[in-house]
Amino acid sequence: MLANKQLDGINILVTRPIHQSVFLAEGIRAIGGNPILLPVLEITDVKDLNPLLDLIGRLDEFDWAIFVSPNAVNKAMQLIGKQRILPSHLRFAAVGKGSADALKHYGINEVLVPVEHFDSEALLQQEQLQNMAGKRVVIFRGNGGRELLGDTLIQRGALLEYAECYQRRKPDIDTTSLIAAWSQGEIHAVIITSSEGLHNLFDIIGKLGQQLLKSTPVFTTHERIARTAKELGLGKIVKAMSAGDEGLLESLQAYFKVTGKYTV
Repeated sequence: MLANKQLDGINILVTRPIHQSVFLAEGIRAIGGNPILLPVLEITDVKDLNPLLDLIGRLDEFDWAIFVSPNAVNKAMQLIGKQRILPSHLRFAAVGKGSADALKHYGINEVLVPVEHFDSEALLQQEQLQNMAGKRVVIFRGNGGRELLGDTLIQRGALLEYAECYQRRKPDIDTTSLIAAWSQGEIHAVIITSSEGLHNLFDIIGKLGQQLLKSTPVFTTHERIARTAKELGLGKIVKAMSAGDEGLLESLQAYFKVTGKYTV
C-alpha cells in the first residue's frame, strides 16, 4: 500500500506519450509528488492503412498474433473490431502485462505473457513458443522496433509477418522553460520507460539539459533502458523494484526517503 504524501515538493518529469501518462501521473499526485509531463514520443496512425487492413482480412491464415505494446493492441483491435470477428483458433501473446491488460479490454483473456520480466527475451522463453515449425505468426507493432522477437521466431521455423499499426516519432518541443526550472534545481527526478524515449529526450533537451539529466536520478523499469542510460553517461540510474507503474512509484518513495530529499 502506497503511503500518502511521501513525495511532497518533489517534481518528477514523466516522459511517456501523453495518453499513457494518466495513471502514473495520478499515482505520483496521490503520494504528494508533482508530475511534469514531457511526452518525448508521439504515437500517430500509419499513413497508409491498406497493408494493415489487408492483413486483418487474412487473420484466418495465422496461428499466433503477438502484440508488442498497448499502442499496438489499441490501434489494431479497434480496426479488427470494425472489420471482422476474430478467428476462433487464433492464439494471442503479448510482450508485457500492459499489452495483455489492454487485450482484456477487447475480450481476449487467454494471452501468453511473461510472468516476471516483460520483454521480448522473456516472451521467447515461454514453452509455447519453442517449437514454431510451420506456425504462421503476425506481430503487431509500430514502425521499426527491435527485430529480436521476429528473427528468433523465424529461426525456430515460424512463417512471420509484421503488421505496423502505428508510428512513433520525436515531437518538436520548446524546452526553454523546463531547462530554466531544471537549472534552478526544480526537477528532482525523471521517469524513462523506453530506450527510444531516452534517446529522444537526450536530443530534445540539448547540451545543457543533457548535463542536468546526468546529475538527476533517472527511474526506469527495465535493465535494457538502464544500460542505455549508462551508455549516455547518466550518473544516477534507479531501476524500479518491480515492473509497471506500481514499481516506479514504490522506487520513487524508497529513493527519496533514503536520500532525505523530501521537502518540509
